[in-house]
Amino acid sequence: MSSWTNGSSNLSYTSFVLLGFLGLQESRALLVLPFLSIYLVIVSANALVIHTVVAQRSLHQPMYLLIALLLAVNICAASTVVPAMLLSFSSRFSRISLARCLVQMFCIYFLIVFDCNILLVMALDRYVALCYPLRYPEIVTGQLLAGLVGAAAARSTCIIAPVVGLASRVRFCRSDVIHHFACEHMALMKLSCGDISLNKTVGLTVRIFNRVLDMLLLGASYSRIIHAAFRLSSGRARSKALNTLAFYLLLPCLVNPIIYGARTKEIRQQLATVFQRAQHQVSSEKLQPPPSHRELPA
Repeated sequence: MSSWTNGSSNLSYTSFVLLGFLGLQESRALLVLPFLSIYLVIVSANALVIHTVVAQRSLHQPMYLLIALLLAVNICAASTVVPAMLLSFSSRFSRISLARCLVQMFCIYFLIVFDCNILLVMALDRYVALCYPLRYPEIVTGQLLAGLVGAAAARSTCIIAPVVGLASRVRFCRSDVIHHFACEHMALMKLSCGDISLNKTVGLTVRIFNRVLDMLLLGASYSRIIHAAFRLSSGRARSKALNTLAFYLLLPCLVNPIIYGARTKEIRQQLATVFQRAQHQVSSEKLQPPPSHRELPA
């Protein structure tokens, strides 16, 4: 599909074909099963930890709620890309409208930035917990946590909205084929036929500013955590503080639930309780004798 404005010289495509994995065009259908399996593992593992945090009142604390939010972002990020990619693998071509492409682009980059912002909030939470342990319940309240998460979402929106907004004003006439499995910004900009110097400048500025600022903030937070950890007199408390630093770093969404579920003692205990209850229920159903003919209803 394409739209014409002001004559034939202003052709601009309004839908595109997503064509990722160029070297595997003939065997793209074989990629459905492995990617579907990975997607199901991501969703189920993250959802299990989220359910454990939500269901257990003892885990309704800022640190565990932030972990659940981070894992929810992981599910959303995977769901934004993988289902559409699987559809393109199973069919010959996967055409996507410009509006849907821009929405997918916004969601992908928003979730990436929001994920980093949640890590910043988690670093702040651990800094307060280690440096001001007695005042932690007074400082990190539910209202403050909600405000920080809202500010993180607003910051992510303000960072990504200009990039996507400028992309929506570009005229695409070089081709209607995006050589990517998702609507990635630079892959879409390669199809433009006008002046996109402003788009490149804004995109590069936003990327550098966001990456540098996030790394500086994370570095400052974790350096203070390390400094506070080495000031602790107890070796066990020092080890726990350093472990906090180790598993709060950036991790792929596939290993996030494994790391948080295995390294966080309270979540690990609650997960073990859930599995024990399920196993006990299955065992009791197997041991229960079948009803006799006299007990059967008429």
